[in-house]
Amino acid sequence: NHLAAAGTERTESSAMTKRTDYLHRFAIWRATAAVLLLCLYSTVVQAADIRVVELDDAIGPASTDFVIRSLEDANDAGSAMVVIKLNTPGGLDTAMRDMIQAILASPVPVTTWVAPEGARAASAGTYILYASHFATMAPATNVGSSTPVNIGGGSSPLPLPEAPTDPGLNDEPSSEDGPESSQPLSGSAMERKVINDAVAYLRGLAELRGRNEDWAEQTVREAANLTASAALEMNVIDFIAADVNALIRQIDGQSTMVNGQEITVDLSDPSVMIITPDWRHEFLSLITNPNVAYILLMIGFYGIILEFYNPGMGLPGITGVICLLLGAYALQMLPINYVGLALLIVGIGLMIAEAMNPSFGVFGLGGVVAFILGSIVLMDTDLPAFQISIAIIAAFAVTSAALFVLSLSMLLRSRRGKVVTGVESMVGGTAVVREGFAGKGFVRAFGEIWEAESEQPVESGDEVKITAVDGLVLKIYKRE
Repeated sequence: NHLAAAGTERTESSAMTKRTDYLHRFAIWRATAAVLLLCLYSTVVQAADIRVVELDDAIGPASTDFVIRSLEDANDAGSAMVVIKLNTPGGLDTAMRDMIQAILASPVPVTTWVAPEGARAASAGTYILYASHFATMAPATNVGSSTPVNIGGGSSPLPLPEAPTDPGLNDEPSSEDGPESSQPLSGSAMERKVINDAVAYLRGLAELRGRNEDWAEQTVREAANLTASAALEMNVIDFIAADVNALIRQIDGQSTMVNGQEITVDLSDPSVMIITPDWRHEFLSLITNPNVAYILLMIGFYGIILEFYNPGMGLPGITGVICLLLGAYALQMLPINYVGLALLIVGIGLMIAEAMNPSFGVFGLGGVVAFILGSIVLMDTDLPAFQISIAIIAAFAVTSAALFVLSLSMLLRSRRGKVVTGVESMVGGTAVVREGFAGKGFVRAFGEIWEAESEQPVESGDEVKITAVDGLVLKIYKRE
């Protein structure tokens, strides 16, 4: 019994040992798998996703929409940084401010990189550069010329203080030239308000990012410009980078403030993704082109007018409504002058009135003049990229004038021509007597049987001439 009990204990002890070894090995394998998964996860996380958004045009509604959606996508994907590769002559103030608000609110650091070589960040581009968390430029690029244009509704630039005669325009202004002692601007109160607003806006961005505030004011008041090397020396930008790899190397490990919190940008093991414009951007770029928006508006007007002239056709009306809505959508995104739009509509209305109720050219001439003036002042900006082509305006003006002249000539010819419809057109026509009569009888005229009255007897089959129509009775005269 004792031997049996000892054997049983040894068997149980051996089973426990094997079970313990199995659990130990399982724990080791589980820990190893966890470490491997952690390493794999760490590798994935450490791959810094960098998105490059290319802007190579004037800043407008389409480019702003493109940047805002790109920033949202980058945030959803957990990207490490968004690079705006910028080359712009400027753009619309409202579009620029919308883009800057998106940059300031972005939880993903944004770097504006003026590139490639020979590019520029003029006017609105300067504000975007100042607003970004990191400002970089490629060699042989420039930044500046940030004076607002079309202020006060004029086409000439605002009179500015006399520029310094010192050839070193890129030197930092002294404290005597700071904002407290700046020379007063000439011009109207509205012009001074616009300039001072732009100065305060750009200085605020410079203060937020720790960049040169005095030069920010100088580029607004005096349209000053800087090369990349001078901008780096004057603390307008943070780095000079010839390519994306150089940009990444310089920004990696740098600190910046994002939504009020200081973060350190980790760009180790970078993965660069070029964000290409999608169909939405291309569509917005197309319809927000002032020339295209103007053409859509005109097609819309004339399509609806043609539908009113010929009810039931359908195609002109449907096309007109679609084009009119697209044109109106584009115009509400563009800086339009509502006086110009009103003149445009009045001009079209006067030309239609001339075509329908001829006034010997008074309405038509006034309509053409109003149409041309409205088209010229329709865009409330002097930026060349947002101007309507004079050739397109002339083409539509000549076409509209030709249409109302053609309509007027057709109406005048119809008034002088012979009546071809209605009862009056029957006078002078021919009828055939059905049965002979003297006084009253029946004749066939224009495929119908009419009662007729004749002062002379007529025979069956005689051809007679209709001299008058008295109600439903034809006055006839027998041909000799």
